[in-house]
Amino acid sequence: MSAALIDHVVQRSDVVKRAARIGAEIRNIKLSDDLPDQTIAAINRLLLEHKVIFFRDQGHLDDSEQERFALRLGTLVSLPTLGASKGTMSILEIDSARGGIRADTWHIDVAYVDAYPKILVLRGVVIPPVGGDTVWSNTAAAYLDLPPPLQRLANELWAVHSNTLDSGIFARPSEANKKLYDEILAGTSFETEHPVVRVHPETGERTLVLGCYVKRFVDVPKYDGQRLFDLFESHITAPENTVRWTWKQGDVVIWDNRATMHYAAKDYGDQHRVVRRAAIDGEVPVSVDGRCSIARVKVTKQPPANVA
Repeated sequence: MSAALIDHVVQRSDVVKRAARIGAEIRNIKLSDDLPDQTIAAINRLLLEHKVIFFRDQGHLDDSEQERFALRLGTLVSLPTLGASKGTMSILEIDSARGGIRADTWHIDVAYVDAYPKILVLRGVVIPPVGGDTVWSNTAAAYLDLPPPLQRLANELWAVHSNTLDSGIFARPSEANKKLYDEILAGTSFETEHPVVRVHPETGERTLVLGCYVKRFVDVPKYDGQRLFDLFESHITAPENTVRWTWKQGDVVIWDNRATMHYAAKDYGDQHRVVRRAAIDGEVPVSVDGRCSIARVKVTKQPPANVA
C-alpha cells in the first residue's frame, strides 16, 4: 500500500512516532474483525514501516474479539507445546501471578521453532499502577549499524535456538518454575538452527535473529560464541534502536516478530500484571545466501493427559 493510500485510510496526523527508529502510536482506530480491507492493509503497511504499533483505548476487546481481529492479519497459531492457557484456543495468557517462564530477557517470541510467529497482537488486561513497561528493538536498524566487516561475519553465522531449561529462559529456576516449565513444554523440547541474519520476506531488509533462546553458534566454540553474542546483542539493545511503552488497561500492541526483539520489564514487585497474546503464523527464515532454517524436535516424555 502506498503512502498516499495510507493517508486516505489513516490520517498521517493519527500516526504519532514514539521513537526515531521504531514504534508509532496509531490513534482514532477501533480494532475489530469488521474493519475494511483497506484499513487492515494500512495497519499492515504501518507495521512494516514502524516495526511495532500501539493502540490505546481498545477496552471493547475481549479474548474472542481479539482473536477475530488477529485473524484479519493472518493464520493464528498457538504456543507449539501447549496451545492456550486460558480463554480461546489461540489466546495465550501471560499472568504474573503464575510465575514461571520469564519475559524480562531480550527475545524473539517462539524463536526455538523454524517458522516462528511473524506478528504478535498483545492486549493489556491487568496493568500494575507502576512498572511493567515493554521495550522493543529494531533488529533491521541494528544490522545496519554494524560496520561492514561485522555485517559480513553475521551473514555467515548460524545459531541454535532452544527452549530447554539450560538455554537462558530461566535464571536460577525454582521448583515452582520447573513445574510450570514442564506443564508448558508438555514434554517437548525444540531446537532450531537459524541464520543470524534473515531476509525479511516482505521488506527485503536484513534483520538479526538472536535473543535469549540462543544456545550456541554453529561451529563456533562456546567462549568465542558468547563474545560474539554479546557484541551483536549490544547493537540490538542500543537505546537509539529501542522504544519503550508504558501500558494502560485496554492497550493493544502489534509487532513484527521478524524485525524486532522485546523485553518486558519485571519492575512492578508483587503487583498483578496480565496480558493476552495472539500469534500469527510465520515463515521459515531465509539467510542472505538463500538457505532456510532447520528445525529439530525431540520429545522427552509423554505430554500430560489433559493437554490436547
